[in-house]
Amino acid sequence: MYAIETHGLSERRACRTVNLNRCTFRSPARQVEDPEIAQELRQLAENHPRWGCGKMTDYLRNQGHPWNHKRIRRVYRALSLHLQRKPKKRLPARTVHPLVVPSQANQTWSLDFMSDTLSDGRTFRTLNVLDDFNREALWIEVDTSLPAERVVKVLEQILFWRGKPAHLRMDNGPELISQRLEIWAREQQIELRHIQPGKPAQNAYVERFNRIYREDVLDAYLFDDLEEVREITQQ
Repeated sequence: MYAIETHGLSERRACRTVNLNRCTFRSPARQVEDPEIAQELRQLAENHPRWGCGKMTDYLRNQGHPWNHKRIRRVYRALSLHLQRKPKKRLPARTVHPLVVPSQANQTWSLDFMSDTLSDGRTFRTLNVLDDFNREALWIEVDTSLPAERVVKVLEQILFWRGKPAHLRMDNGPELISQRLEIWAREQQIELRHIQPGKPAQNAYVERFNRIYREDVLDAYLFDDLEEVREITQQ
């Protein structure tokens, strides 16, 4: 230790100075055991970076290695090969906008997604667009997948015949916080108003419409395909 060799301090005083436990100071650095296992794990981690300990263990056992799974896990941990978890995307602070009835149409539209299943078990989604002024359903888009690009396309179609709203109220789903939608809204000079996470009451108008749509359409029929969903929805 530098304090002992350079300044001539005793072991006890040097450890107290740097706030180091004397047992830790005296313990030799641990070496990774089982170099053969370590070499195999390093090679697997390099070739398959998304494999975890369990998958590596199964692979090594299938290759005929006799190592116990606890032995492999001990070396895996000593090598610090743990998979890094992808952190959740942090949302910016959301401003609470009072839920008031607009004085005229095209002031605020509300957007929300719903999901259901066809008779064969396939899942489909709906994008519901509502005008808060008179609770008019402007559009219900139905498909198995509705990414951000599709959301923009739907909004452009509504703008073509309805006009442009001043605000869009929505939750924080991945399609609705996408950069694609933000860029489009900026170009159209439309303000995006995201509700606070876990506060669906802040988007109560479209939530109420969703309940009615669920009871009168989605739960009332057994759909065989998407065209049937669209046809009954338009009635």
